[in-house]
Amino acid sequence: MSGVLGMILAGGEGTRLMPLTKSRSKPSVPFGGSYRLIDFVLNNFVNSGITRLFVITQYKSQSLYMHLKNGWTVSGIPGCFIDPIPAQMRTGKEWYQGTADAIYQNLTFIEDQYPDNVCVFGSDHIYKMDIRQMLDYHNANKADLTVAAIRMPSKEVAKRFGVIEVDMEGRMIGFAEKPAVPKEIPGDPGYSLVSMGNYIFKADVLCDELKKDAEKEGSSHDFGNDIIPHLFPRGNVFVYDLSNNVIQGEPQEVYWRDVGSIDAYWDAHMDLLGEKPLFSLFNLQWSLHTYYPPLPPATFSDTKENHSLVSQSMISAGCKLEGANIMKSVLGFRCSAGDGAKVEESVLIGDVKIGAGCVVKRAIIDRDVELAPGFCLGVNREDDMKLVDPEDKNGPRISEKGIIVIPKGMKLGF
Repeated sequence: MSGVLGMILAGGEGTRLMPLTKSRSKPSVPFGGSYRLIDFVLNNFVNSGITRLFVITQYKSQSLYMHLKNGWTVSGIPGCFIDPIPAQMRTGKEWYQGTADAIYQNLTFIEDQYPDNVCVFGSDHIYKMDIRQMLDYHNANKADLTVAAIRMPSKEVAKRFGVIEVDMEGRMIGFAEKPAVPKEIPGDPGYSLVSMGNYIFKADVLCDELKKDAEKEGSSHDFGNDIIPHLFPRGNVFVYDLSNNVIQGEPQEVYWRDVGSIDAYWDAHMDLLGEKPLFSLFNLQWSLHTYYPPLPPATFSDTKENHSLVSQSMISAGCKLEGANIMKSVLGFRCSAGDGAKVEESVLIGDVKIGAGCVVKRAIIDRDVELAPGFCLGVNREDDMKLVDPEDKNGPRISEKGIIVIPKGMKLGF
C-alpha cells in the first residue's frame, strides 16, 4: 500500500441533520453509542493497510479535530499518518467550492507524497469495505478512475445519488448526478446502480483533471457534476460493485447507508439492533476502532418498585440505569435513566439524563439534555409539537417519519 494515498472529504456541513450538526460537522456526528460517522471510513482504510491519510475539514471542525487527536493519532512509524487539513484558502479567499475544489486546493499534499493512486472517499456513510480489493480491480483494468457503486431501489435514489450505467466489462458508459428519474439497471427493473462517492484515481490523472477543472468557467468544481462526466466518455473509467467486496465474518449481502437525514440516521441505528442486525459492530475479523474515553462499565440496578430491563439495545460505558426499561435503543456514553423510566426505539447520543418515570419513544436526544421526572417525549404528537419552533432550525424538530430530535443542552419539564 506504499503507493496509495487516501484523501477523506470530511468538511460536510450536514444541514439536513440539524440540529445534530448545530455545533459539529456531519462526519463528527456520534453514531452507534461509541463511534463517530468518520470512524467507519477510517477503519476501512486502516483495516485495508492504508495508513497515509489526509482528512480534509471545513465546517465546525473542532469536535472532529479532537476526535482525531484522541483516537486516530499515528506517530513514530515512517510513512504512516492520519492528518487533518483545515481549509486554508490556498488558492483564494474562499471556502471550498465543491468536492473537487477541496482536493484541488490541497494538491500540494498529494504531490509531496508521490503516490501512484489516490483514494478520494467520503466520510459520512455507514459500511465496511476492504479497499484493497477495489484497488486490485482498479489496477487490473489499468483504469484512470474507478468509482465504487452499489445497487439500490430506484425509488430511493431520485435527486439523492449519482446514477451509473456500465457495459459488460464494468466500464462506465453513462452517468447522471442526482437525476429526478434515475435509470434502472437493464434486466433488473426497480433498481439503479448508484455511486457511493468513493473514487480511486491514478494520481497524475487526478491532478491533471483538477487543474483543468479549476480553470473552467461555470464549473461547480464537483466530482459528480464535473469531473466524472468529463472523464468517463474517454473510456477508461471503471465501476467497482461493492457487492463483490468480501470481508471475513461479514454476511454475503453488503450494507451501505447514507445517513444524510434525520430519518436515515435513526433507521441506521435501528439496523444495529435485534437478533439479526442488518449491520453488526461485533466482527472481530474487521475491528472497529474509535476513541474510547476512560469510563467504568455500564451499571444496571434495581429499585424497590422496578427491575432494570434492557432488550435489543446497546448501552455504552458510563451509563447508569436505576430501575429503568430500555427497549430497542442505543445509549451513548454516560447516559442515565431513573426509576420507572421507559426508553423505546430511541437514540441517546451521550450525557443524557432521563428522570424517574419518564417515557421516551422514537426520539433522538443530543448531549447534555435532561428530562424532568415524569416528562414524556415522543408519546403525544401535540405535546411534541409544542417544543418545535418552525423558525428555529437549531431547536427541536420532528422528522417526516415522526422522530423527534432534541438538540444539545435542553432541559425539558423543569
